[in-house]
Amino acid sequence: MKPTPILVLTNTPDQATAERLARELVQRRLAACVNILAPCASTYRWQGAVETANEVPVFIKTLDHRYDKVEAAIRELHPYELPEIVAVPVVAALAEYAGWIADSTSA
Repeated sequence: MKPTPILVLTNTPDQATAERLARELVQRRLAACVNILAPCASTYRWQGAVETANEVPVFIKTLDHRYDKVEAAIRELHPYELPEIVAVPVVAALAEYAGWIADSTSA
């Protein structure tokens, strides 16, 4: 079965955490590429209260069969008690790019 690319999304509390997470995921071959986006304001409900925080969004390009290890690594490296970890299927991708993701994440 052909590996399927996915996009995993998370938010970190600051740039340093995002950079550390990105480097670890790529070094461990769990991600082919990690994009660190510009800081944003997040509004959410946490423990019964509406909160607002500045966060740094992170986009992680990997394969579906690597998701469990990516999730475990994020949980290990992330400072939040409950980090956002959401995987989105890639329904279409340039074949060569999808191949690069597969090559970059093979151990």
